[in-house]
Amino acid sequence: MKRWLVAFVFCAFGVTLSAWGQTLEERVKALEAEVAALRQQVAAAQGAKDEARLAELERKLAVLAEELERLRLGELGEAMAAPRALGLGPAASRVYAAKPGVTVAGYGEFLYQNFAATRDDGRPSGKVDIADAYRFVLYTGYKFDDRWIFNSELEVEHAHTQKGGAVELEFAYLDWLASPAANLRAGLILVPLGLVNEVHEPTTFFPARRAETETRILPATWLELGFGAYGDVGPFSYRTYVLTGLDASKFSASGFRSGRQSGALAKAESFAWAGRVDWTQTPGLLAGIGVYLGEAGQKLKTSGGRELSVPTRIVEAHGQYQFGPWLLRGLWAQATVGEAAALNRTLGLSGSAAVAEKLQGGYLEVAYDLLPAERRVLAPFIRYEKINTQKTMPAGFAANPANDQKILTLGVAFQPLPQIIFKLDAQNVQNRAKSGINQWNLALGYVF
Repeated sequence: MKRWLVAFVFCAFGVTLSAWGQTLEERVKALEAEVAALRQQVAAAQGAKDEARLAELERKLAVLAEELERLRLGELGEAMAAPRALGLGPAASRVYAAKPGVTVAGYGEFLYQNFAATRDDGRPSGKVDIADAYRFVLYTGYKFDDRWIFNSELEVEHAHTQKGGAVELEFAYLDWLASPAANLRAGLILVPLGLVNEVHEPTTFFPARRAETETRILPATWLELGFGAYGDVGPFSYRTYVLTGLDASKFSASGFRSGRQSGALAKAESFAWAGRVDWTQTPGLLAGIGVYLGEAGQKLKTSGGRELSVPTRIVEAHGQYQFGPWLLRGLWAQATVGEAAALNRTLGLSGSAAVAEKLQGGYLEVAYDLLPAERRVLAPFIRYEKINTQKTMPAGFAANPANDQKILTLGVAFQPLPQIIFKLDAQNVQNRAKSGINQWNLALGYVF
């Protein structure tokens, strides 16, 4: 029955494609033809060294290219054209392109997860299939004038607070826009690491579930109270923030996720700095690095009364390149935890349940759009990921082989509009304990 359901979903994608109207696609194709013709004229003008004609043709080409991109993006075009230095998704950026006053946007995700009945070692998995109203998000922004902007994200997870869900403020900050090169931000801020933590709207990535590396080592969605600056300088964009630190008393063998403070009565004894630099000049290319340096002790003391600082370091490199119908995404991250042995003894963590000295993970994702000339997207994709949240253990503590994982995700994503996405994928999960549980996922996402 479940196999028939998967087959039905794939067929439904095909039926939907054949039934969709072509009016907008015809307009896009006409513009693409004009752009191609202008490019030929530009090349001819360059050969003839006609500077005046060349300048005029380049201006027309830029106007047509902008119109073409706007049609492809739909109503979110202006927001998606916002500077990358903002560190926000398309819908979250809407307030920056709006007129003064209130702006409302949002996104949502629905997720079905179907788990294998057995683990890799043949034992029963014990997992129950889940259907979930995963996320419902409202962005509320207010543009006071061209200098001052307030922006916020309020999220409802899992539909109901009495059934395991939560209502959370994902960010809320004030921006002062001084110039493209230097702007100030203060409040509850997204930590500027990785590809997903800042830009996490469901239409911005194809798999139904986020990569584990950007869930455990870069614990998206990760936000802290703080302040800092951002901007675009030449071919680079940057963000640099001072933030409240992680809480090491919540660290575990699986990573930092529980150590996030998220601005909720956050302990403010230990602080951190986070920053990133991205190359953004090449069309379609985003490539950069992010660094987090801080202490997570928050006045945690050993049984002997010694205060732990727990230095925590995270370094990551990320890239995304879209050229023609191809999309490549990749990320590598490594984290280190100082005083890990003393932290484990203080928290009573022993054996393979202990916090590691080093965590490491990364993934590579490749997608191909089968409809590159249309506003719609039909993209098969593959993502390969390796993650080990106990890469190096302190002396006297053992690693749990189940935390050394390899995850292969194969799937397809369909976007009938840039603001709507359907996702179907299968995941093969392996670990050194042979306790991996495979699954397949079906998701629906939207932004507005």
